[in-house]
Order: sequence, then C-alpha cells, then structure tokens
Amino acid sequence: MRKIEAIIRPERVSEVKDALEKLGYPGMTLTEVKGHGKQKGLVQQWRGRPYRIEFLPKVKIEVVVENGDVVESLVQAIAEKARTGEAGDGKIFISSIEDVVRIRTGERGRTAI
Repeated sequence: MRKIEAIIRPERVSEVKDALEKLGYPGMTLTEVKGHGKQKGLVQQWRGRPYRIEFLPKVKIEVVVENGDVVESLVQAIAEKARTGEAGDGKIFISSIEDVVRIRTGERGRTAI
C-alpha cells in the first residue's frame, strides 16, 4: 500500500478532487495547513509599509491506495491539476503504508481501504 500526500494551493483543490474522482479514487482526506518553502512566505504592503507573511495557507490531500501501479497516474493527475507554474504550487510525497485497520469492523489490509 502507498500513501500520497499532496500539499497544494487552496484554490486548486476542486480541480484535483475532480481528477482523483475521475480516476476512481473518491476517498481522500483534506487538511488545511500553513507553511512555506524556499520562498519563505510573501512580503506585502499595508498602509505603505512592508510586512511579511511567513506561513501561507495550503491544503494537504491524503490518499491511500492498495496498488502501487496506480500511484504514478494519481501523482500525474494531482501535479497537472495543481500546477500554476508559479512558486508555491506545492509538493507531493509518496510513502509506504505497512498496514491499515478499519475501526468500525476491525478489517485489516486491503479490505480496510
């Protein structure tokens, strides 16, 4: 099993969600997060004075899939729909999942996804 975590711009969530649903993966977890990358936030002006916004609002999308073969198609769909071409588009992390347990039934592994 693999876990895909994508940290993207909030305004791109709808497009990414629709793309994942079209690929057959309607189940996902969304979390509102804040952070910054290499750009270290933004500098804006208010009343003629600059101020720094260090942590920018982002959304983290998490999807767990049982088959490693579909990971690449999901990653490509997320990247395509989340990309604006500007700094701050986000990151995608892929990791292995050892096991999963469905709390309601106690099922484990693939059947619990």
